Amino acid sequence: MIRRLPSGKYRLYSQKKDPRTGKRRNLGTFASRAAAEKHERAVQFFKRR
Repeated sequence: MIRRLPSGKYRLYSQKKDPRTGKRRNLGTFASRAAAEKHERAVQFFKRR
């Protein structure tokens, strides 16, 4: 899940909520949406390995 921050950057969050905190895990902050989408694909790839 990618969300735009007030600063104009984009942050990648996990799809599932962390059971301990009840919040989504931060998977990185990126300057552009394209960079965040590229990293999201890499995360999905390695999740299945």
